[in-house]
Amino acid sequence: MTTDSLNSNSDAMAVVENAYRASLVFANTKGVERTRAIEAMANALAEAADDILEANTLDLEASREMAVPELILEWLKLTPERIQTTIQILERLAELSDPMRRVMNAPYQVEHSQSYSQLMPLGVIALVYEALPDLGAIAAGLCVKTGNCLILKGGMYATHSNAAIAQTLQGALEKVGMPPGCLQPIPAEMGASTRDLVRQDKYVNLVIPYGRPSLVQQVIRQATAPVLKSAMGNCYLYWSPTGSMDLVRKTIADSHQSEPDPVNAIEKVLIHRNQKPSSLTMLWNTLQEKGFEIRGDAQLVEEFPELTLAENSEWGTPYLTKTVAFKVVDNLEMAIAWLNQYSSGHADCIVTESYQESCQFALGVNSASTYINASPRFYRYPKQGDAIFLGMSNQKGHRRGSIGLETLTTVKHIVQGYRAF
Repeated sequence: MTTDSLNSNSDAMAVVENAYRASLVFANTKGVERTRAIEAMANALAEAADDILEANTLDLEASREMAVPELILEWLKLTPERIQTTIQILERLAELSDPMRRVMNAPYQVEHSQSYSQLMPLGVIALVYEALPDLGAIAAGLCVKTGNCLILKGGMYATHSNAAIAQTLQGALEKVGMPPGCLQPIPAEMGASTRDLVRQDKYVNLVIPYGRPSLVQQVIRQATAPVLKSAMGNCYLYWSPTGSMDLVRKTIADSHQSEPDPVNAIEKVLIHRNQKPSSLTMLWNTLQEKGFEIRGDAQLVEEFPELTLAENSEWGTPYLTKTVAFKVVDNLEMAIAWLNQYSSGHADCIVTESYQESCQFALGVNSASTYINASPRFYRYPKQGDAIFLGMSNQKGHRRGSIGLETLTTVKHIVQGYRAF
């Protein structure tokens, strides 16, 4: 089932079709036009900041009355600082060079012809996200920069916030002459389900689910359109016998500092059985002083009864809170095997002084990113470099790792003959 699933809701179907029609025009806009559009979006957000915060207050009040989990409330809550960060991200995107139609070498050549490849827009991208209302604006900036049209389907808890942000951005795009439909929200009151949207493979070229694992898995199960999985939490760290306890502590604590969503937070630590009990106790005490809850496997709980036992199901599940579970392993090989089975697979670490171990870890771990004696902390807006990231992906399909500008593009292969036949 594709288009028929939305036919019962003409408004929602119109949103999808409008985005598709706009994508055919938007793909041909010039880089300078899209840059001007992103600048307008940034300015509009700055002017509407008070209205957006007021709308967010309504969402927060309603969510508290519904006893929404603290995690979602934290994601939902906008502050002047979060809005300013979003504006800075859009301003930075406007400054970046146009990534589209960049010519690249072709993987093969045809006789009597010249072959080359170009980066092109995907077309229509749908972001299905819960809470995190500022994420819609960041996704809009990335999509405008890459010439893609965007459909926003936010969660029910952020209804007012999402509407205020979408209306602000739509007004900015309209003022600079961007095609109507290049940014299309699907408000909760339309009644269109996530399933309806992600099955529109005739019109939607990529779906990005962003939120708790339950949401991501729901979209994966229901979608017929291509899906780019995002991942959050449940990153592992292996503490080698040669690794510094102080570096382990700093790495764990720093990985939890990305706000508001703990994308690359280290939530599981594999420790070599030769680690000293005194070092473990010192590490746990310092983490607990920073507000962390500590859990352990059966062996550690037997040796340290004050620890909370981590159930078997927890090793493959993100906590998305300041909780870290520790497990004893015999060696690096066992650590790699365990990590490859239970990690979220997007960012995993090792703390070691052994060059051989670091190389073995980097090659053996089946994750999108590996960190050696470094924090995996996620930065949506890194201080260095030209990158802006929406999140992290742990799949090996469309793109893997950081979700940035190139993730939202595809490649067109062009063969130019030397003469007409």
